[in-house]
Amino acid sequence: MEPRNRTSALEFILLGLSETPEQETLLFALFLCMYVVMAMGNLSIILAISSDSHLHTPMYFFLANLSLVDFGLATNTVPKMLVNIQIRGKSISYACCLTQMYFFHFFGIVDSVLIAVMAYDRFVAICHPLHYTTIMSPRLCGLLAGSPWVFSYFISLTHILLMARLVFCGNNELPHYFCDLTPLLRLSCTDTSVNKIFVLIVAGLVIATPFICILASYARIIVAVMKVPSAGGRKKAFSTCSSHLSVVALLYGTTIGVYLCPSSVRTAVKEKASAVMYTTVTPMLNPFIYSLRNRDLKGALRKLANRKIISSS
Repeated sequence: MEPRNRTSALEFILLGLSETPEQETLLFALFLCMYVVMAMGNLSIILAISSDSHLHTPMYFFLANLSLVDFGLATNTVPKMLVNIQIRGKSISYACCLTQMYFFHFFGIVDSVLIAVMAYDRFVAICHPLHYTTIMSPRLCGLLAGSPWVFSYFISLTHILLMARLVFCGNNELPHYFCDLTPLLRLSCTDTSVNKIFVLIVAGLVIATPFICILASYARIIVAVMKVPSAGGRKKAFSTCSSHLSVVALLYGTTIGVYLCPSSVRTAVKEKASAVMYTTVTPMLNPFIYSLRNRDLKGALRKLANRKIISSS
């Protein structure tokens, strides 16, 4: 390998969502607004849940964790893209690229597993309501919420260690707006078969397995709800799951678009569109999905807003 080719791995060029200056100006304004809405929504939910003792229950504890994950997922990618557009620069160092990829996978894995944990919480609440507080003890809740973070740490670290052994030569342009695994693997001029095998294993662990757990939980929930004699009772039971089901549809729809679509139908444009949905749109919409039909959470958010108004006046 020539020394000139080795130095190309010192940085990558992020081509971004568009190479047209006029479009980049519009994208900057759009993504800045989405990021601000996302940050305000998720941080408000975390503050509302932590400050209201009535919301110190397993469901809201998991929701606060999900809001933290969504905030981290968007913060890992969007600010860097906004800075690149503002300074008209597209380079990212090799170390920063691996760091960004690490946190993308870290928050993404926690997100996927946590959604499955929330499905289990709904299953226990609907199918075993009399034993809910006993089953969902503080110790179990802490274990269910903490395990995804620990698990994700080791999986994401393994991704980075496998990526660090690769050699990049020649073209260093990434047709993406952040450092993602698939575009990086395409740039490598060494054998990436181990990385690709590990991707398939991880996809089974953090995408397929949680999804199967969610399906199993809701299958049991549907059976239990259909046994409720009154239509009003069935409607109330299903309404408690509607927000979570919407988030599941958003999460797995975009995840499948990013990682599980066949390479024959996958293009750079489709990858970027799916990534935008996954890293920006979904974290922005989740606070609205969970708060619009939840009286307790809306009440806590109103109390939080009123305290802010009173303290500022």
